[in-house]
Order: sequence, then C-alpha cells, then structure tokens
Amino acid sequence: MIALATTFAEASQRGVAAALLFALTAGFLTALTPCVYPMIPITVAIFGAKQGISRRRAMLLATCYVAGIAALYGALGTIVGLAGKQTGEHLADPRVIIPLALLFVVLAASMFGAFELNLPAGLQARLSRVGGSGPAGAFMMGLVAGLIAAPCTGPPLAGILAFVSTTRDAARGFTLLATYAAGIGIPFWAIAGLSMSLPKPGRWMETTKSVFGIVMLVTAFYFLRPVFPALGRLVDPGTTFLALALVATAVGIALGAVHLSFHDAGTRFGRKLGGVALSTVGLIALVNWVLTPKITAPLHWHDQEPAALAEVTASSRPLLIDFRAEWCLPCKEMELKVFANPAVADELQKNFVLLKVDLTHEDDDPQASVMKAKYGVSTLPAVRIASAAGATVERLNEFQAAEQFLTTLTRARAAP
Repeated sequence: MIALATTFAEASQRGVAAALLFALTAGFLTALTPCVYPMIPITVAIFGAKQGISRRRAMLLATCYVAGIAALYGALGTIVGLAGKQTGEHLADPRVIIPLALLFVVLAASMFGAFELNLPAGLQARLSRVGGSGPAGAFMMGLVAGLIAAPCTGPPLAGILAFVSTTRDAARGFTLLATYAAGIGIPFWAIAGLSMSLPKPGRWMETTKSVFGIVMLVTAFYFLRPVFPALGRLVDPGTTFLALALVATAVGIALGAVHLSFHDAGTRFGRKLGGVALSTVGLIALVNWVLTPKITAPLHWHDQEPAALAEVTASSRPLLIDFRAEWCLPCKEMELKVFANPAVADELQKNFVLLKVDLTHEDDDPQASVMKAKYGVSTLPAVRIASAAGATVERLNEFQAAEQFLTTLTRARAAP
C-alpha cells in the first residue's frame, strides 16, 4: 500500500514509517535522474573508493558525503518547519495556494522535458572544486553536491517542504529531508561499499523524471483542495471507487505515462499525453479516497457553538470540540484514524455533543479567534472536552491514537 502513496501528505496519513519510506524512495529515484546519476561513479572515484583503499574506508567516505547532503537538506527542512509554526495557516489563502500550485505545475513541465532547470555552467564548475581528501572533504563535497543536483531535486524537494510547512514541525522537517538525502545516497553506498557497477545512463532516467512530473501534478491538486473544497468531494468511500481509481492509474501508465516521451511524434505523443492525464486523474481520485473517512454512520457535528451548548444543556452530556483546518495534516489524521474508528465513533455518538470549529479561513471569521481564546487554543490539532457545567476537563494539542483517545473520553465522562 505504501507504493500507492502519491504525495508526502498522503503517505503521512499512514504513519511516520510510511512518510519516511516515501521520502527515502523519492531520494533514491532522484539519484537516478540525469542531474545526479552521472555524478555517482565520478564522485566515488574522487574521494578514493577506486584507488585501492579498503572497503571500510570507502564506506566511511561515502557516508560522510551523504551526511553532507543530509545536513544541507535537513537544515532546510528545519527552517521550513520552524517558519511553518507561524505561517502554516496561510496555506489556506488563495494568494499563497494558487501560486504554489502553479509552481508545482511548472516543475512538472520541467520533469516532462518542456524546459531544463540547470545551474549556470560557471557556478557548477566552481562548486565542483570544493572539497578535499578525507572525511571532512567528502562531507564538504556532499554539501556542494546538494546544490549542484538542485535542478532534479527541486520537484521532490518542493513537495516535501510544502508538506513540512503544513505540519509546523521542525523535527519532522529535519528527519524527512535527511531521510530523503539518505535515499539519494543509496547508490553511493552501493558502489563504494559493495563495489557494485551501475547501469549505463539512458532513456530510463527520463522515465524517472516522468514519475516525478505526475507526482507534481497530483501535489498541485492536493494543495488546491482548501481553496476549492468541491475538489475534495469528488469521491466515494466505497471499494468500487477505489478500484476505478486504480484502473485509471494503471491504464494511464500502460498507455505511456512514464515510458513514452513528449519529444515523440504522432500517436506516441498522444499516448503520452493521454497516459499522463489518465494516471493523474486516477491518482487524484486515489488521494481523495485515502483522505475520506471510512465510517458507515457519519457523526453529527455542530458547526455553531450556541446550538451545541443548547444540546449540552438538554442532554447533560459533555461537549467535545474539534478545532481543525484543511492545511492541518495532523487534524486530518485525527479524522481518518480516530474519529472514524468504530469504537471511538460509537462512544462519541452516544455520550458526547460534538462541535467542529473550522479554522481554515480563520482571518475571515471573527468568531474563530473568539473560540480559540475561550478554549485556550494556540496551535493545531486541538481537541477540548468541557463538562456539562462548562468546565474544560481535557485538552489535546497533538495526535492521539484511537485506543488512548478512548481512555481520554472515559476520563472526561468521569470528571466532576
């Protein structure tokens, strides 16, 4: 199922391991692109793996080289994660989202060969002279290699960074970007430590770029969901819809979405265009299906506090308030893995009054800031549980697994 993930955001819904595996895979695929692949045997030879040194020494130098790449990208992920703590809410602003989506479309076009993204030749030559012998030199070469490879790392790197900005988590940003760098380093470790020979460069590298191009198109769609909510409603939680999405993706790939080129002529060009369109639509449908809670009896959520409080007074049940936003991925994780859990849903439906406060467009809703101040909410995700008397008895400010959340609900019902 991990292979079906089409964006880092979607992979994150399946847990930390899935997101890390997706980042590692993206890094490895990046290493197979024309910007990185030709550098592998040359780089390994420069820092000594081909000069008769021991395999252990070669592995040490290769590790230092990859650590340099990881340090560069990890620092970038940390910065974006820290900035996201203040700017994540802007990812629901059309003035931010639409240019971001257009950027992904432009990056996709570059992956399909519409134009080339390259550093100036003079700058590449100057950067390539940085480094030296030994672990420190290999580390410096890795830092520089991260810059030289920028034209091909741009699209997947932009996808991870956009995801990190929505999590507002600096530690996760560093971990994901460092894992992505480790993926790039896999071929370096293979040739340095295992003395493996790599396949010759060829058209297969263009296939790798086509995969990134399709992922960029799907990512553009994902970030447009908060601006155009109707896009997210084009889904059915049933297995028939899932099967149709998978069939569309498979047919698109078979037509030529990845193995043909837009530089081909005649029917091959048409097959490429149709394949990309069909596989992109199929993957978009798959994203919608994955992000839709699979619950047979939807919970009844109030969207206005007065109506919710009236039900609390009439029923003497505690009030559970879910503060969420479309740009908040942990909030979606709560919806998919916790509120959609049958045991949790049954407990909520029977014993709680439910209120959902949507902060997606907080700046346009004066009542949102009032609710945040009243219940002490400063970050997302946030869940508050208030007794029938109005006292806040439970505060959640991070994702909580279904089993633990059930314990929280039991404790809240027992509170005076």
